[in-house]
Amino acid sequence: MKATCTLCFHHCALDDGQTGYCRARGNRGGAVVPLNYGKISSIALDPIEKKPLRRFRPGSKILSIGSFGCNLRCPFCQNHEISMAGAEDAEALYLSPEALAAQAGRLRELGNIGAAYTYNEPLIGYEYVRDCAREVRKRGMLNVLVSNGTIEEEPWRALLPLLDAVNLDLKGFTEAWYRRLGGDLETVKRNIRLAAEAGCHVEVTTLLVTGENDGADEIKALSEWLAGVDASIPLHLSRFFPRYRVLDRPPTPVETVYRLADIARQALTYVYTGNC
Repeated sequence: MKATCTLCFHHCALDDGQTGYCRARGNRGGAVVPLNYGKISSIALDPIEKKPLRRFRPGSKILSIGSFGCNLRCPFCQNHEISMAGAEDAEALYLSPEALAAQAGRLRELGNIGAAYTYNEPLIGYEYVRDCAREVRKRGMLNVLVSNGTIEEEPWRALLPLLDAVNLDLKGFTEAWYRRLGGDLETVKRNIRLAAEAGCHVEVTTLLVTGENDGADEIKALSEWLAGVDASIPLHLSRFFPRYRVLDRPPTPVETVYRLADIARQALTYVYTGNC
């Protein structure tokens, strides 16, 4: 029996046994289910600044977990070993939401404030993020999401009350660039706005890919749009390094990152530069 996944705009129509574009959701017995539920490929106690979150509980640490799969196809992905993997080739251990929350609680004495869903694209494992977030909240701890923001409006609105902070990728500011990555610019813009309206702490990251999305006009438009949502939303401009399938172009020049940061600061209060 055919089934359609409604979690993101791809709306994969899947035959029984087929796996979706993200490699982490599939039709099993006529229902779309998360194939990566509880399957953890990466886990670490990270500084909160590494998410990156610069204006949310600075100096604290957070238990960070990732699984496998992604609903975009960025050819320069820095975590491609897990984001481009599926169930058949991902090395993962099972960790229930209750076990994750318990582990987060045990790490309080080391400065842990909660759980961060990150590394691959966490929202394609929506049900697991939701269930873990509920368990973490029961223990009086915080939930952080690091995501590409590619999710439909209804599930996003339902999840936001469980999230304390998010860092959402805004990978550029043209539809043409987003189409090349398998994404949709308007979806991400909407979800940044909804998160801010919901009172969640929001920070945004843009990776500056050499010769692609690093034009002054594009960063000016991006920062002005973000300021229209809230000029106090921090923007992280990150330096590109050759990765995965993009090995033929140099890292973003440091001077380019600084120049674009100065442009963004004309509209935004907080602009940070990464990997410089």
